Amino acid sequence: HFAQPTEDAIVVAENLAQRFGLPKWRFGNSGTEATMDAVHLMRAITGRPKNVKVEGSYHGHHDSVQVSVYQDLEDLGPASRPHSVRASSGIPSEIVDLTLVVPFNDVEVLERVFEQEGDRIAGMIVEPIMMNIGIIPPEPGYLERLRAVTRRHGALLAFDEVKTGLTVGPGGATKLFGVIPDIVCLAKAMGGGLSGAAIGGTQDVMGHVERAEYDQVGTFNGNPLLMAAARAALTEVLTDDAYATFAQLREEMTSGCEEIIGRHELAAHVVSLGAKGCVTFSPTRIRNYRDFLQIDDRFSHCHWLFQLGGGVFLPPWGKAEQWMLSVQHTSEDVHRFLANFARFAAALRS
Repeated sequence: HFAQPTEDAIVVAENLAQRFGLPKWRFGNSGTEATMDAVHLMRAITGRPKNVKVEGSYHGHHDSVQVSVYQDLEDLGPASRPHSVRASSGIPSEIVDLTLVVPFNDVEVLERVFEQEGDRIAGMIVEPIMMNIGIIPPEPGYLERLRAVTRRHGALLAFDEVKTGLTVGPGGATKLFGVIPDIVCLAKAMGGGLSGAAIGGTQDVMGHVERAEYDQVGTFNGNPLLMAAARAALTEVLTDDAYATFAQLREEMTSGCEEIIGRHELAAHVVSLGAKGCVTFSPTRIRNYRDFLQIDDRFSHCHWLFQLGGGVFLPPWGKAEQWMLSVQHTSEDVHRFLANFARFAAALRS
């Protein structure tokens, strides 16, 4: 279709604009493409070479974000000024040096980085809720301060909502916390089962695309099949009734897990938002990647095996992943999950 707009693409864009509070949208084919465009846009608009990302965050597999993802503690450097560490082979050191790293939930380090290099920083890309290391919510005021710091230094702020968008709520973390960035990246849930992505932005940001000052292009971008699926997902599936169902099932999952944790005195707690949740095997809340590294992953892998043996297939990456509810799930599915979790907890104490 030569990347031409379709009626469905217009409906999807208008729907996303209403949900996320950003007026203009373009489409792509994966979360990696969406975050790549966000980084490129921030550099193109500001004329600056560097970007900031959070230590331990995964934003896809393009060069600029393959930095300090799942590195070992000894490679990270001091928490007060984390090192930029190559996270994959094939990434030139020159690219790594252009990516500055800060801990999640730590504005002091962010402010220090901007004070030192602000005139060379194009922007910051961040998951507003970290979701590639379990679920780590932002502390109160954290996102607002990110917004203030980036604006003060003339940099842009991009939210990577590939995992949170449409899952933690109808308008993702952007609507949930009421902080609107310059750019939002979406993928996964918006595709209705197909591979697809979207990038939304302010009028000023997306004006650079409209004026061809930045080329956001691709043969299959906004293709008719994806747009039809996205329209159905947004207008017929992910409705107010669907989010009410997620809230009910999430409460059943969360309260059930908490009761089992308490009964068996497990060193664990539950974090859940919207359609997503996880059991974190730590007695204390996790604030950032370095806290996450301290979690004993043996418990998560053992739990995964108990769930699989009991007919529940969770993402097979241990402590890094979450459960995910869909509109097809019912209380019967929740009870199966909880029964498996109870067997797991009892086995730990036997």
